[in-house]
Amino acid sequence: MSSLTKKTLKIDIPSELGFEKIPIAAVAVVARRMGFPPERIDKLKTAMGEAVTNAIEHGNQLSVEARVLIMLIEQPHSLTMDVIDQGRQPIPDLPAGRQERDDWRGWGMDWIQKFTDEVRVTARPGRNEIRMIAYLK
Repeated sequence: MSSLTKKTLKIDIPSELGFEKIPIAAVAVVARRMGFPPERIDKLKTAMGEAVTNAIEHGNQLSVEARVLIMLIEQPHSLTMDVIDQGRQPIPDLPAGRQERDDWRGWGMDWIQKFTDEVRVTARPGRNEIRMIAYLK
């Protein structure tokens, strides 16, 4: 792959729990092709699953009519993973860490930050985006 080559895979799913398995599997395939080690692939799969689940549950508020767009952008030394929902509920800024809770929920954004090299969140009316970048070292 030349230094200018980039490959983009787009996945469009309904906001229904269970469909997050499709982009999780796609991340595994792309990351494996790129040469990421198995333990890093597992972390990228977890980050993707959390981002898509958040988009379904929070951003689109479980509305099956709403869509989640996932884009995987393969470049020579990085994998960019974008998760975009329809912003029915704005995505909050990245927290400094997990807020204390009485249940096991609430780890998603913390794991996304720990398992990728860069994370950016953007919220505007009708659109939330989480961009996660993993560098191939």
